[in-house]
Amino acid sequence: MCGIVAYIGTKPARPLLIEGLKRLEYRGYDSAGLAIMNGGLHCARAVGRVSVLENKVDQLGGFDGSLGIAHTRWATHGSVTEANAHPHRDDKSGIAIVHNGIIENYASVRTLLTEKGHRFTSETDTEVLAMLIGELYDPANGFDLERTVQSALREVTGAYAIAVVCEHEPDTLVVARKGSPLMVGIGSGEYIVASDPSAIVAHTTQAFPLDDYNVVKLSRDGFRTSTVDNLPITPKVTQLELELEEIELGGYEHYMRKEIFEQPNALRNCFRGRLDHKEGKVVLGGLQAYAPQLVRSRRIILTAQGTALHAAMIGEYLLEELAKIPSEVEYASEFRYRNPIIEDGTVVVAVSQSGETADTLAALHEAKDRGALALGVINAVGSTISRETHAGVYLRVGPEIGVASTKAFTGQVAVLTMMTLFLARRRFMSTEASARLMIELDAIPEKMDRVLEQDAFIKSVTEKYIHRENWLFLGRGYNYPTAMEGALKLKEISYIHAEGMPAAEMKHGPIALIDEGMPVVFIANKGPQYDKVMSNIEEVRSRGGHVIAVATEGDQAIKHVAEDVLYVPEVADPLSPLLTVVPLQLMAYHAAVLRGHDVDKPRNLAKSVTVE
Repeated sequence: MCGIVAYIGTKPARPLLIEGLKRLEYRGYDSAGLAIMNGGLHCARAVGRVSVLENKVDQLGGFDGSLGIAHTRWATHGSVTEANAHPHRDDKSGIAIVHNGIIENYASVRTLLTEKGHRFTSETDTEVLAMLIGELYDPANGFDLERTVQSALREVTGAYAIAVVCEHEPDTLVVARKGSPLMVGIGSGEYIVASDPSAIVAHTTQAFPLDDYNVVKLSRDGFRTSTVDNLPITPKVTQLELELEEIELGGYEHYMRKEIFEQPNALRNCFRGRLDHKEGKVVLGGLQAYAPQLVRSRRIILTAQGTALHAAMIGEYLLEELAKIPSEVEYASEFRYRNPIIEDGTVVVAVSQSGETADTLAALHEAKDRGALALGVINAVGSTISRETHAGVYLRVGPEIGVASTKAFTGQVAVLTMMTLFLARRRFMSTEASARLMIELDAIPEKMDRVLEQDAFIKSVTEKYIHRENWLFLGRGYNYPTAMEGALKLKEISYIHAEGMPAAEMKHGPIALIDEGMPVVFIANKGPQYDKVMSNIEEVRSRGGHVIAVATEGDQAIKHVAEDVLYVPEVADPLSPLLTVVPLQLMAYHAAVLRGHDVDKPRNLAKSVTVE
């Protein structure tokens, strides 16, 4: 996985490519590199962050051309070394390539090319693709760069987003995509290609995404779009909805902190125009055409990975309790490979912040192939999943740059809540009951503001426990998935081992882990299972664990059984995860900062997981 930026135009390419890489660094940051055409290919690669590459290029000089490709890497094939960093070059035809994805048959292709005399210098699948393009390049017989890339891509299997240049065609850039995101930004006499609009929006708002098997040949005079079989196609140019200030830090120390504190306004945007209090209905235009089919649905499967999976688990509880539809949650990575049963009346909901998650996309394809109605809950407008579902709902929470998801999680829970009410009101729920929940939904942003006001106190609580390397997060009902999300946040950015589970499950094994002073975070808000949670707290206390409780404002009894209490405003139980997760996000953030870690770029993780 990685970030790709490429440019062809009249401006100096180097500063534009470096700027683009910095904006995409959250997608991968093991190593970085670029190649610029300037009387031949000038290539530089470096291990580490983009700033290391930037310093190296400044020292080397010669990177002054107006055509170039660049890449920031998250390692898949091969360790983190300069030799494995992109761009990769062939050994024959002056080809350079950057690549996101995985070439699955690279080993057999590498063997074939080795037999033909090619000598490899890296462990990567990308170098194999570069060598294959170089081997096939033959302009004298009609195989110019565009035709050669098409031909090479017909020989490989797997996923790819690529940008390719050739010393023999110094005014041509060829890009292609299958399975990994890539888009072309259209400027005035220039084109900016990137795997994410954040690297494009500073230069143009006109862009088009590549679909699978698309190949685009770009020059300063225009572009041609075709398939890998050389069939011409017409792309759909759209206006990017992303604003530049949305991807700037804006005075915050970290993107994660910014995005945690953006959540109240993000949810206001998410709710705006969607809650009809007068009729007690939720208005979701993306689902309207399928409303009769959804109301008659017999089963809903929600599929996702990571944080999105936890949001989907809350969605399962909501759909079954409020809409009375049998629902289940599936790891997308398992769904595709376990021969799932898709019957008539099955709806599959793919939940993904980026809309590019490879496992979730594969699960979506499997569900559609088996006849399911496919819906999406997506943040990134125009992303692959949003284009390949029958219908869906956007989160509208704005771009999320921090690798550890925060506002996308609350946005996903909010959208799944609205989808539930959309169905429940059309099935069994009365106007009055629906209206009551919508009023409570509307109040969530203001209540979330009140939780965020406790930031300094939450930091002081967290500081007491950051030396402990094992934590438990426990909850019941709607807040069992919230506990899992709290544990995941702590693991992702502080590298503290943490497990989230149902509070009752603790007795069935994990209680053996509890020792003197072990931090155990209980989500103990007032709700149907409050008394049961209080009993679970006593079980932890009797074994020496230190209880940190997330409790409802006004609950004084909790102070007698917990070392520390983090309060959230009272709210209807089905909506409680929207508030109880916020203290857990802040705890994880402060733990990471206090332990000296890079909050926005945690080790071994990437924001958009575009490989299976």
